Parts: sequence; C-alpha cells; structure tokens
Amino acid sequence: MRRRDFITLVGGAAAAWPVAARAQQPAMPVIGFLGSTTASDFVNDRLSAFRQGLNETGFAVGHNVAIEFRFANYQHDQLPALAADLVHLGVAAIVVNGASLSAAMAATSTIPIVYIGGVDPVAQGLVSTLNRPSGNVTGISFVRPTLAS
Repeated sequence: MRRRDFITLVGGAAAAWPVAARAQQPAMPVIGFLGSTTASDFVNDRLSAFRQGLNETGFAVGHNVAIEFRFANYQHDQLPALAADLVHLGVAAIVVNGASLSAAMAATSTIPIVYIGGVDPVAQGLVSTLNRPSGNVTGISFVRPTLAS
C-alpha cells in the first residue's frame, strides 16, 4: 500500500508542476499614465500615437504590456493621490504630462518617470538640466528657447 501512496504523490506533484511553473512566470509589465487633464483630452490623438510608439518598440497593449491610466480632470490637488496609487500598483514606469511631474517625483524616487511637456522643467526646479534631468526622471520638453542652444 505504501508504494501506491508514493506513486500517487509523485504523480500528483508531476501533474501540478506545470501549473506551478506557469504561476511563477513574471507578470505583464504595467505602464502608469498620470495626466492632469481629462481622459478625453488625452485619448483623441495622443493615445494612438503612444500605442504606435509602443508597437514600434515591440510592445502590444494587452499582449505583453498593460497601461493604467489616472486622470486628475484638471483638479491638480488629486495628482499626489493618483501618483501614489500608481506606485502602489507597482507599475514599471510612469508617463506624466507637465503638471503631474512633481506629483510623480514626490511619490517615487525609484520607478522611472517619463516626462512629456510643454513647460520648462529646469525653470520650475523639477530637474537640474535637460541633458541629464536627474534621478529617475527623463523625457522631452517642447520649450524652444532652452533647446535652441
């Protein structure tokens, strides 16, 4: 009888092994998007461009990457809580627009923050220089006088 118990135990472990192996696969990375505007302001043209850029680098939303959106609807006092929510989710990176950069920077110093904005982050004291922004922040700014040199 002990031999049968042993065979049953080994057979059960062998059957459960593929399930355990699948459970240990890394989760799909999540990109957090923190916007100070409304979702409809962003969705028009920027979302399709954002997804196209992801596709060009080998990421397909829903297949090997997910996006979590948080919008403050122009209520800037909500940005710190929305940024903290994305950090709590454990996103791989946070994409921010101009007004939400400081909230994301206050929420994390380890998660990469990608800045997209039309204001000068150096003049606002958010980053040290555009060449090497600082810490976990990188991105682009559309401020022409600063970029002219």
